Amino acid sequence: MEKKKKKSWGGILMLLCYVLVGAYCGVLIMNYLDSKPHSGPAAFLLCFALLLAGMYLIMLLQIILHEGGHLLFGLLSGYGFSSFRVGSLMLQKTESGLRFRRLSLAGTGGQCLMTPPALRAGSMPFVLYNLGGVLMNLVSALLFRLCSLLCPGTAAGLLLRIGAVIGLTFALANGLPLHLTDVDNDGANIVSMKRSPEAVRAFWVQLKVNELASRGVRLRDMPEEWFTLPDASALQNGIAASVAVMRENRLSDMLRIGEADAAAQELLSGGARLQGVYRNLLTCDRIYFSLLRGEEPSALFTKELRQFMKSMKIFPSVLRTEYAMALGEGDREKAGKLRAAFDKMARSYPNPSDIESERELMALADERIGKRE
Repeated sequence: MEKKKKKSWGGILMLLCYVLVGAYCGVLIMNYLDSKPHSGPAAFLLCFALLLAGMYLIMLLQIILHEGGHLLFGLLSGYGFSSFRVGSLMLQKTESGLRFRRLSLAGTGGQCLMTPPALRAGSMPFVLYNLGGVLMNLVSALLFRLCSLLCPGTAAGLLLRIGAVIGLTFALANGLPLHLTDVDNDGANIVSMKRSPEAVRAFWVQLKVNELASRGVRLRDMPEEWFTLPDASALQNGIAASVAVMRENRLSDMLRIGEADAAAQELLSGGARLQGVYRNLLTCDRIYFSLLRGEEPSALFTKELRQFMKSMKIFPSVLRTEYAMALGEGDREKAGKLRAAFDKMARSYPNPSDIESERELMALADERIGKRE
């Protein structure tokens, strides 16, 4: 209970911070507009809309700079490039070269994933890679503020000043160790790995799994020793617990459904400190497993999960679960639409191995659920 409480306070603090910063930027914009003459309400609204658009572009720029910081300091630490995502648009390194892909992940505005250096005595450099985005936001905030002083009283000066505020906000929001609703931030990841050698190993495994998955290697074909569970105390570390989640995913990929369901149920019952995105994806898996057995999973389908599934509506395992639910309801038309949505998503999804696995799980749903109609 205590860990959930800390996580909730982290999310509340983050939300409050963004509200205050948004209000402050709004005040800056209104003060600027009040200081300038306008020919009428239409001109005023046009200027206001243009400044809001400029603020949005600056926010997007700060996300790019943040992920660019991870990339830069990752390369300096011995990592290799794997993928760079802003919003849902991803640039990914594949065996045939760089390709654009699409991926949306709840709780993230972007993500830079890299191939890790080798573990040496169970350790590897991780501080600069995780801290790189924070450092880039801080540096850009300082540069934006200095440049704004060169053009006071202008729209450019105002936007540069707003850029400095947003950059500083991103640096604090990612640098201060906070356990957030869906994913922990960079500062929390650093603290987790500083405290736990198992977390360092788990972080390495996450990056290696992503590297191989992008090449088409399925979880079931990856080294089994990567998915060895740490002891119970280590599972209270959010990063270390990710190994247990990947192990459940691997069991699903191997179609060892009973074992995967037992693993998911144990994790969700409090056996590990799970980040929100993992908890919700595991719950989706449990709904799918229940439907395979012919059981009613309505108790698992909470309001929080509905919101999560809506935000992740084109994620492979979410679509697979929605597909199984449609089959369970006997709604073939809805199932067909979900299958079409899955096929459309699959064309631009970054990891072909995940798509192959999910298609097999959907076929299993056809076999076990569809035949009951």
